[in-house]
Amino acid sequence: MGWGMTRRRGRVAVLAVVLTAAVSAAVLGVWRPWIPAAMDAPVLASDDVVTVAPTPILLPEHPQVLVFGDSWTYGTAASDPTLGYAYVLADLLDGDTVVDGVRGSGYLKPGIDGPDFGDRIAALDPAIAPDLVIIQGSINDREQGAEGYREAVTSAWDALAATYPEAPIVVLGPAPHELPVGAGTARIDHELAALAGARGWWYISPVQQSWITEQNYLDVIDVDFGNKHPSTAGHHYLAEKVAAALADIEAAPVTEAGGAETTPAPAP
Repeated sequence: MGWGMTRRRGRVAVLAVVLTAAVSAAVLGVWRPWIPAAMDAPVLASDDVVTVAPTPILLPEHPQVLVFGDSWTYGTAASDPTLGYAYVLADLLDGDTVVDGVRGSGYLKPGIDGPDFGDRIAALDPAIAPDLVIIQGSINDREQGAEGYREAVTSAWDALAATYPEAPIVVLGPAPHELPVGAGTARIDHELAALAGARGWWYISPVQQSWITEQNYLDVIDVDFGNKHPSTAGHHYLAEKVAAALADIEAAPVTEAGGAETTPAPAP
C-alpha cells in the first residue's frame, strides 16, 4: 500500500479542538517567528497554459478518500500523527481516509520515510478504489528550483490518474510554514494551479485563500516543538478548511457547452 499508508474511519462525533491564541497582539508586534531566515529563489512565471473547466465532483454519503502528501499529511507536530488533518478529515466527511504521507517528500525531493512523489505513486495499491484522491503539497520542493519541476509533476499526475482512473483528483497546494510566503512556495503554488487547470482538476490554494495569516499563525503553526508544522489544533483547522473547500467544490455551478451554468444534483 506504499510508504506510511494508514486508514482512518470517520465517527459521528467530530473531535472538538479549540484554537487559542498563544500570545497577545503586543507580543506579536515584536516576536514574528513566521519570518523566514532567508528568501527563496525569485518566482518564475509559468508558460501559458490553457485552462479546462473542472469536472463536477459528487461524493457518496460515506466516501473513501485517499490523501497523499508530505509531512503535513503524515500528521507531523500533532500530539499523535493520527490527529493530523488527513485523519480528522474522515470525521468531517463521515467517511474513510486512506492516508499516505511521507515527511520531507516532494515531486523532486525524496523524503525521510520514502522516496519522491513519483516513485511513491508508482507503489500505490490500485485496489484501493477511492471515491476521491487529494494530492497535497509540497513546500519541500521550494529549494529545488524550477528546472524539471513541471515535468516531474506531470509524470506523477499521469501515473496517479492511470492508477485510479475512476476517481476525481483534487490538488491541495502548498500551505506556508512561514510568513510572508516565500518565493519558492509561491512559485510552486502558481505552477500547480496552472497544471491542475490544464487538466480540468480542482485546485485548492491555501496560499491564495490566505488560510494562514499573521493573525492566526501561532494558532495554526507549532514554532517550538513542531519545527514550523501545524499543531494538533492547527491540523484540525486545516481539516475544516479542506472539508469546507470540498463542500464548495460539490456545490459549484458547472459550466456547460454554450456557457450555461447548472448546479450539480445531490449524489444518490
